[in-house]
Amino acid sequence: MLKAIGVSLICVLALLSTVTAQKAKDVSDAEYTKQALSAAPKDIAKDAGVIRVGTDGTMTTLRESKNGFTCMVMATDKMCNDANSMAFIHAMMKHEPPPDKLGISYMLTGDGGASNTDPYATAKTATNHWIVTGPHIMLFGPASKMLGYPETADADPTKPYMMWVGTPYEHAMIPVASSK
Repeated sequence: MLKAIGVSLICVLALLSTVTAQKAKDVSDAEYTKQALSAAPKDIAKDAGVIRVGTDGTMTTLRESKNGFTCMVMATDKMCNDANSMAFIHAMMKHEPPPDKLGISYMLTGDGGASNTDPYATAKTATNHWIVTGPHIMLFGPASKMLGYPETADADPTKPYMMWVGTPYEHAMIPVASSK
């Protein structure tokens, strides 16, 4: 099931980042693996799987997961997801209801930015509340909504906040200091 979710997720994400993937193809598998694993804490990264997305949407498993986490590079963002967060992201990309499970995703190298109000925005606009967050973790699922984090569109990315408030894909963004 995780593999099927990963394949579908990767295919959708590949379509959204074809240009970046073209540039990334010049990166060796070893360098790609190093970049992908940089998203997670060392204890997670040491046993995490790594998948690589081709420009045509194909997925190549560079390393099998031994701990249920899968790391990847999407556009400029590096992330490492557990099975529940992979299922959550898969549902979002397919415009389906997300699972009712707690999931965690590590992005310890930060992100390149995203709309804080529109899960499907691909670029900054004057009204989509673009936000760039440094090293962080994301908590997915209904439990994340009970944390009481700010739900403002113009959140302070140096403090915990809720992203995509009012959508089925609302989740907690929790900045952390990276030990890398």
